[in-house]
Parts: sequence; structure tokens; C-alpha cells
Amino acid sequence: MTTDSSTQNLGTPGATPLTERLDRFAYWSDDCIPLPGLDARIGLDPVVGLVPVWGDIITAAVSCYVPYEAYRVGAPPSLLFKMLVVIAVDALSGFIPVAGDLIDAVFKANKVNVQMLKNHLGA
Repeated sequence: MTTDSSTQNLGTPGATPLTERLDRFAYWSDDCIPLPGLDARIGLDPVVGLVPVWGDIITAAVSCYVPYEAYRVGAPPSLLFKMLVVIAVDALSGFIPVAGDLIDAVFKANKVNVQMLKNHLGA
């Protein structure tokens, strides 16, 4: 009998593929591009966020993937709320010209949300 990932409890060994998938998502959105000459990395999130207004809306919508997966595995509403607040702060900061893009590059919302879920799961 196979178990659908939407019905898996993250407290089981079957949670590993989900956390690995979320780690890859956070890597691509927050850390995949090394900055030459600096010991820093950015992801696709701040790059797409450079597009005025729409970039921040798109990245906020895509960032909802982590809370969605957390919801699917039964995370408590308080954790989902915290994740959505992190996404909202990240998105709203993007509306500040120039400084918002810098904040977006430094504040890695998806990594924060993935880590909160992993802490909740004890992973």
C-alpha cells in the first residue's frame, strides 16, 4: 500500500522527501546565486522581486508553497500564521524602492519558514 504525501504525517520516516523538497525550494528561492567578491548568496526571489510591484506579488504567491505544504501535513494554525506573517513582511518590504530589494536579498523568508516547519517536526 502506498501512502500519498498529502496524507503523510511528518512525524513519520516518510517526511524526509518533503523536507528535502522544501530545502531545495528554499535553496532556489533564497541562496542559489553566489555574489562575486562577497561571501553571500541570493536566490531567485530577490531577482524576480526587482520587477516593480509584480515581482513582489509573484514571489509572495510562490512563497506560499511552504505554508501550503505545512497545512497539508497538519501543522497547527499558529505555525501557519507565523509563516504567512514572514511572507507578508518579506513582500511588503519589497515595495520600498532599493532598500526593499536589499532587505529581500538579506531576509530569506523561505529558509525561515522551512526551518520553522522543521523545528516543529523535530527534523
